[in-house]
Amino acid sequence: MQPANRVVNLPPYPFASLGKRIAELKAQGMDVIRLDIGSPDLPPPQRIIDALYRSACNPDHHGYGGYYGIPALRQAMADYYQRRFGVTLDPDGEVLPLIGSKEGIVNIALAYLDPGDLALVPDPGYAPYTMGAYLASARVATFPLLAERDYLPDLSAIPAEVADEARLIWLNYPNNPTGATTTLEFLAEAVAFAREHDLLICHDAPYCDLTYDGYVAPSILQVEGAREVAIEFNSLSKLYNMAGWRVGMVVGNRHVLEALTRVKTNVDSGIFRAIQDAAIEALTGDQSWLAERNAIYQERRDIIVAGLAEIGIKVRPPQASLYVWAPVPEGYTSVEFTTRLLEEQGVSITPGTVFGANGEGYMRISLGAATERIYEAMDRLAAL
Repeated sequence: MQPANRVVNLPPYPFASLGKRIAELKAQGMDVIRLDIGSPDLPPPQRIIDALYRSACNPDHHGYGGYYGIPALRQAMADYYQRRFGVTLDPDGEVLPLIGSKEGIVNIALAYLDPGDLALVPDPGYAPYTMGAYLASARVATFPLLAERDYLPDLSAIPAEVADEARLIWLNYPNNPTGATTTLEFLAEAVAFAREHDLLICHDAPYCDLTYDGYVAPSILQVEGAREVAIEFNSLSKLYNMAGWRVGMVVGNRHVLEALTRVKTNVDSGIFRAIQDAAIEALTGDQSWLAERNAIYQERRDIIVAGLAEIGIKVRPPQASLYVWAPVPEGYTSVEFTTRLLEEQGVSITPGTVFGANGEGYMRISLGAATERIYEAMDRLAAL
């Protein structure tokens, strides 16, 4: 009675392990401020909650929600891309709703990677890019995201033989964990790189509408010809503060989406109908509240940047995402500092090594806590 080797060799998800330790500390009476996980603390607008309620009250909406999402949801997702990026998508072939983008990120590995195949993954990067490949019994080669390049990869530095062997490459902008942003020029470079090496680009863009200081994030599908070599993941978790609702999307190359759909129809039975109706309301209703929401995040960002400056850590305020990426104080590793901060001051932030070897020496601080709690966290940080 032994589990599969792929599970034995798979490390536990970092935030699941951290959550257990935080629960232990809380049980001991410690007041823990969580600035580790990227979960929005604010609810979506009431109109979205009302749409969920109305749909849930319909007695016909409690069966399976459909493998492909209802047509109105796919159309709303296509309309979002048209309105936001000027990208026209076929809702019946180039849009696939997901039970949160995370499941799609893992399932694309099952759809596109055979055992022994190679995936190119950024370091630091979101852990499921790597974990999905491992669950598919594939291999991973990393490429560095470095501060001196503003956390944009040097694609020309990836050895040609490695790029030729790989099946897919992960990109993620605005970036988690670094908060880095990108331009259409870089995304066009990535599309050309993918064409040269016969690669699928998986661009993960859940933070595209969490932006500050006037920055407007692009979609890779704005690049001419991108949908021939790319798909893009997006999520209402971050876009509309619906993290627990589990609804996202992947758009782009229809042949890749067909393969992913084949996996998903064998793994899940679709999204609860009421959540689909609420997602339609989120995507098509009044969008003005996003600017107000982002202003709250920007205020929190500035509080964190100022708090870090008080202890001698200078960081450039990120123009997007839900995080501040900062070096740990001298004399500490990432884990040493974040562990001490949690155990002694009850402030939980994420060590950079959770995101890969190049995260050593850094920490990721989330904006997803009440503003007054972030003020308190910075006071505790100064007292360490």
